[in-house]
Amino acid sequence: MPMMIIDRGCKMRVLLIEDDADTAAYLTKGLGECGHGVNHADDGNNGLFMALDQPYDVLVVDRMLPGLDGLGIVRAVRAAGNSTPVLILSALGDVDARVEGLRAGGDDYLTKPFAFSELLARLEVLIRRNTTANDQLTKLKVGDLEMDLLSRRVKRNGVEVDLQPREFRLLEFLMRYSGQVVTRTMLLESVWDYNFDPQTNVIDVHISRLRSKIDKHFDNPLLHTIRGAGYVLREDH
Repeated sequence: MPMMIIDRGCKMRVLLIEDDADTAAYLTKGLGECGHGVNHADDGNNGLFMALDQPYDVLVVDRMLPGLDGLGIVRAVRAAGNSTPVLILSALGDVDARVEGLRAGGDDYLTKPFAFSELLARLEVLIRRNTTANDQLTKLKVGDLEMDLLSRRVKRNGVEVDLQPREFRLLEFLMRYSGQVVTRTMLLESVWDYNFDPQTNVIDVHISRLRSKIDKHFDNPLLHTIRGAGYVLREDH
């Protein structure tokens, strides 16, 4: 039976459809500790019923499930006109499997095993994207750094920052993940559209250039390197 622990005052309402008990308990506990509410279904048929029965902020759907499989759930949800963001979990990580998942209607695809921090960050960015689409948000802000997505202009403390297109895309991604550690894999996939690590210093070069433009002439740096993990854009007080 589904485990009902959702809190209407929570930050994010999550439906987790996962048949592996250990994974489900791990994610439910972790998301709960972050202040999010979780409903859990352990098979595809119950999961689809719950997905269509009440509103959620995001669905986390395992691909291989008893009963209706994960892709079947996603297709049925989309056929019903439900646009709730969906993160697909799967042990199948090859390109064809990921493409199939996205074409079925998934918004993101995370391969097992995964770090909880990355799953959380991906859920948060899905929520932000959905909110942006709904609210037609056109500006991002981190501290005194501002980005206008319509005019493609960036300012820090009122001073305009001149960015190349790739630098703009990189900064936009970092700002959408502000406060969260962004991994090199996430940057390669989302900013460079690479599904593999090209074993070059392309990220380091662009991070260095971006840092020189948004931090060099200001007292408090915003772009930080987290050794062994990635990068984070945040305002330190």
